[in-house]
Amino acid sequence: MTTTTPTTTPPKPTADAFPPGPRTLDDLAALDVDALGALYRAGRMPASLAALDGSPRCRMLAVRGLDAGAPARALRRFAASNAFPWAGKSFTSEATDRGRGINRVRLAGERRWFPFATSIDASAVDGAPCIFLDYRQPENPRAIQMIRDELREVAPGLFLGPAMLDTGNAPPRLVLWFACHVIPAN
Repeated sequence: MTTTTPTTTPPKPTADAFPPGPRTLDDLAALDVDALGALYRAGRMPASLAALDGSPRCRMLAVRGLDAGAPARALRRFAASNAFPWAGKSFTSEATDRGRGINRVRLAGERRWFPFATSIDASAVDGAPCIFLDYRQPENPRAIQMIRDELREVAPGLFLGPAMLDTGNAPPRLVLWFACHVIPAN
């Protein structure tokens, strides 16, 4: 008589099995520039750029050199308000690794300005894969074309990224941190 011993395979981690940490835009806004940088470096790529599709809630989080004290707290409150001029970004995937997007700006109503292409690229921060938002589009003014935005997922549906100035003459330089939160419809 042959006896077989059943084997159990450990469950595979789910796509949203993230370590404990920030889960909302408010959680991220409470962090300083250095903590946001560390969290970004620990972030990951989603399986597809479709994870960002739509118009997620977005917020500016912290400005390099101005992330402590009363001015920083006032700027963070302003960034969280509906009076802040930047309303976020909208994304449309075209494949798992590329897509398009545009910024939503509140000036005399909500407008859509400054389009970008999305792709997977090496981060200017640490060389690891990131979602690259490429503003080098012919319809953008030269100053906008020098923006290098990146994103990584740091919690389920919560994407964090640096906004950098890339003049092409030196490595891109951090200006600020921002985030986009894709909240699934129930």
